[in-house]
Amino acid sequence: MMPSNDQIILDTERWLEKAVIGLNLCPFAKAVHIKKQVRYTVSEARNIDVLIETLIAELELLSDADPTKIEMTLLIHPYVLGDFVAYNDFLGVADSVLAELNLDGIFQIASFHPQYQFEGSEPDDIDNYTNRSPYPTLHLLREDSIDKAVEAFPDADVIVDRNIATLRSMGHAGWKKLWE
Repeated sequence: MMPSNDQIILDTERWLEKAVIGLNLCPFAKAVHIKKQVRYTVSEARNIDVLIETLIAELELLSDADPTKIEMTLLIHPYVLGDFVAYNDFLGVADSVLAELNLDGIFQIASFHPQYQFEGSEPDDIDNYTNRSPYPTLHLLREDSIDKAVEAFPDADVIVDRNIATLRSMGHAGWKKLWE
């Protein structure tokens, strides 16, 4: 049985706090989390068409929102795209939605999934855990916020390599301990 939406959000917030912020996988996440500028939305979608409708609604809401109130959205969709290959294929659709709404270049969609797997990696490679979340999640980000963050963190291109090094140093045992 799937947890309640409140529990799904709590699980996602815990992941954000312990992994993304706690391991400094994203040096930009802490500030928006502390300021409570992250919108958590659980989609009830059970198929891709409804998920697309939810994605459109969230992008429109984010587009209209004051960035000091809602900087980004984590669109959690636990009932659809549980298979990573299907999820990964959907990311092209999500980018098409951005383009159709004339929001390409204004927003960006980052991807997180419980089975996340980088191309060329094995399913259980620790490197994949940099993008593993408790539930399939689309992270809707403002492009101008990314630009500002990159200006403040001039070595942004080293983040991915640093994240992989962090996870490799802790290994699967360290990842498991993080959640105990």
